[in-house]
Amino acid sequence: MIGPLLRLAQVGVRYKLGASDFVAVKDVSLEVAAGERVMLLGPSGCGKSTLLKVIAGFQAPATGEVLMHGRRIERPGPDRFVVFQEFDQLFPWKTVLGNVADCIRLTRGLSRAEATRKAIQVLDMVGLAGYHGFYPHTLSGGMKQRVGIARAWSVDPEILLMDEPFAALDAQTRASLQDETVKIWHRAQRTLIFVTHSIDEALFLGGKIVVMGRAPGRVQKVLDNPYVEIRDRPESAALRHEIRALLAGTEPAGAAA
Repeated sequence: MIGPLLRLAQVGVRYKLGASDFVAVKDVSLEVAAGERVMLLGPSGCGKSTLLKVIAGFQAPATGEVLMHGRRIERPGPDRFVVFQEFDQLFPWKTVLGNVADCIRLTRGLSRAEATRKAIQVLDMVGLAGYHGFYPHTLSGGMKQRVGIARAWSVDPEILLMDEPFAALDAQTRASLQDETVKIWHRAQRTLIFVTHSIDEALFLGGKIVVMGRAPGRVQKVLDNPYVEIRDRPESAALRHEIRALLAGTEPAGAAA
């Protein structure tokens, strides 16, 4: 493929608040190559999740455009799948297996038997081999997120969008799901765009870290991360310090992309 998989060009988003407008995102430009792992990192309210919604096609930008394969994104599509922070995205009347298999069947057009085989494979991959017949209300928050991740990867989207999916989990479960995400990414080699406010999470998961400033959300700097998939290495101290300085507003903003 020639050129980036995804291109954001001068994207801006505004919300109507009474008689005035609130500018959530302003002049964001970014390019994402196929197979990249990109972290959108920044404080609460900086427009990270808003950008994810624009990429997903849930929301139209007020200015600029988002292109995938050179074509403007105007609506949601099966080539993009979103995993949200909330645990209760599953159908409560369906089992773990049913939640994943039905998603595969509806999005990929497979037979029920083929969808079930694929669902079992992916659920086993995220550590839910013994939970196929369980219902969502019997699962912990971390297990529900595992089902959500399995469902997302099982439909084989070109871009997986994850909106702080592990933020509400305990540290051990969060680290475990980060590890699972990395393992699945290595198998699937699909593009991952992940929203987080955690520097540690960004450094572990992302090969590219997009640091955003406070509202109106702008790209402060795009950083290449040579320490991806390495936890707590002394060598990453300088990069960690640069990110903290950018988030604190003490580092001059660099080129967006």
